[in-house]
Amino acid sequence: MTLQQGLAFGLIGLTIAAFIWGRFRYDVIAVCALLLGVVLGVVPADRAFEGLSNDITIIIGAALIVSAAFARSGIIEAVLRPLVPYLKTERSQVPVLTAAVTLLSTATKNVGALAILMPVALQIARRTGASPSRLLMPMAFGAMLGGVVTLVGTAPNIIVSQVREEILGKPFGMYDYAPVGIGLALLGLVYLSLAYRILPKGRAPAANIEAALAANAYFTEVGVPDDWTVAKSRIADLHALAHGEVAIMALRRDGKRIARPHANVKVRPGDTLLLQGEPQALDDLIKRAKLRLMRSDRPVTMEQPTEEVRILEVVVGAESGLIGRSAQQLDLYGQHGVNLLAVSRSGYSLKQHLNRVRLRASDIVVLQGGERSLPGALSALGLLPLAEREMRLGGMRHRIAPAAILACAMILVAFQVAPVAIAFFGAAVLMVVVGSIRMREAYAAIDGPLIILIAAMIPVSGAIETTGGADLIADWLSSVFRGQEPMIALISIMAVAMAATPFLNNAATVLIVAPVGASLAQKLALNPDPFLMAVALGAACDFLTPIGHQCNTLVMGPGGYRFSDYARLGAPLTLLILILGGPLIAWFWPLTAA
Repeated sequence: MTLQQGLAFGLIGLTIAAFIWGRFRYDVIAVCALLLGVVLGVVPADRAFEGLSNDITIIIGAALIVSAAFARSGIIEAVLRPLVPYLKTERSQVPVLTAAVTLLSTATKNVGALAILMPVALQIARRTGASPSRLLMPMAFGAMLGGVVTLVGTAPNIIVSQVREEILGKPFGMYDYAPVGIGLALLGLVYLSLAYRILPKGRAPAANIEAALAANAYFTEVGVPDDWTVAKSRIADLHALAHGEVAIMALRRDGKRIARPHANVKVRPGDTLLLQGEPQALDDLIKRAKLRLMRSDRPVTMEQPTEEVRILEVVVGAESGLIGRSAQQLDLYGQHGVNLLAVSRSGYSLKQHLNRVRLRASDIVVLQGGERSLPGALSALGLLPLAEREMRLGGMRHRIAPAAILACAMILVAFQVAPVAIAFFGAAVLMVVVGSIRMREAYAAIDGPLIILIAAMIPVSGAIETTGGADLIADWLSSVFRGQEPMIALISIMAVAMAATPFLNNAATVLIVAPVGASLAQKLALNPDPFLMAVALGAACDFLTPIGHQCNTLVMGPGGYRFSDYARLGAPLTLLILILGGPLIAWFWPLTAA
């Protein structure tokens, strides 16, 4: 072992130890490792920042933006809506929701697919009395299994494809992972549809800011368009459309006001309705019933044409000039260029129409305005912004464009018309251009810590290769596995990736283990492809901990899970993947080179 190899191994060992210790953030550890690598000389200074321009980083960032735009389209909720009335028990909910997220993960990044369907699952659980702890973990595992089917479904597949290009001169294609991935996804779906019963039932979800904010019931006012042609137009029909989650407090027609209109009252074009409910429920009803949010159609005052329209939740402060006055009296739109969209008042039921509500201290109001003019309006009116969250009350959704753009990107990659990085970068740009996602939302969709982790670890892990360390490890492993069945070496590499992922993060695991796996295959005179596939599969399938994969972390709070719950459901699934994954890989990707 040379000095440079020893330093490279020491750097990787120190980085792994820091990851396992868990005292510091992954991205902080990665950038510190990069800096130390440059100082030690194992990472050339002129290659320290290659990770930022690497195709891996570009593809993952673009896929996150595309997934976020697709999530905002609402197309998945629309597709699933006809099935919801039939999902009355956990026996039907688990397989349908898990299958849906597994299928969606083949087209978008698996974390994005899970984020799209989690609210649907929680809504179904609330309406049927099902336990979220029985639904969410199977969905998280399904998302991971669906992600291994296509190139863009999960970060390990993207990274392994790049490693293959560096070693063999050609990356894996969009659907090269599919033969193995589909088989394992179907196996996992069957297992999860039966084994979910071993999960705890009735766990209370962990409290968080989003849940606390969502608990606020807002009052908002909507108008019925003059060209309204909805077939079912009674008050009862609107209640049913909102699944009873929105109350119709009043109806105004021809200058007359009807408080708490009877269920059989017909809603007509030109009517105005006062609604009460949580923001998500209100937004869903407004879109599904094709109603118009009052005052939101007024053009927002913009200081510059490049501004974006924003919607904020704010609290009326103790010294606010709004106290005791209504939006009509203050002329909020005329004086400040903002629209009042909704009001929430604890312990009080508003009856009068929105523009006539006399506001009080501690009321929560929803304002719409230009991103540059809103801060000035808040300061002038004595309003305090709440913790920011996604708020799209009455906003437009682009349902067709995101699906069409995503489909085009996948087709271009599948037929090798464009490289993956270019196709998905182009898709992300088009999503912004057509308005499917705003630029500010696109920035928010990019997982900064993940991007920095990958960009920093690419040159750090590359030190193992450039110093010859990967070949050194492969020589040692080849002496261990020489003379044994190649399948043992293949499964062992997959097991190493599975064991490392909970501690290293799946992206870091692939960057370190994939070159070793490929080098081992070459030392044993075997085909590197199945070994790379094994690394990707092992790194993508962490079913044992809540920290190794973002999908597991995402459901931990809403599902009320404990650390040990993951192994309860995940250990048998991990064993199945380990036992059947190797033979399945070898079936489609022969171990001996042709």
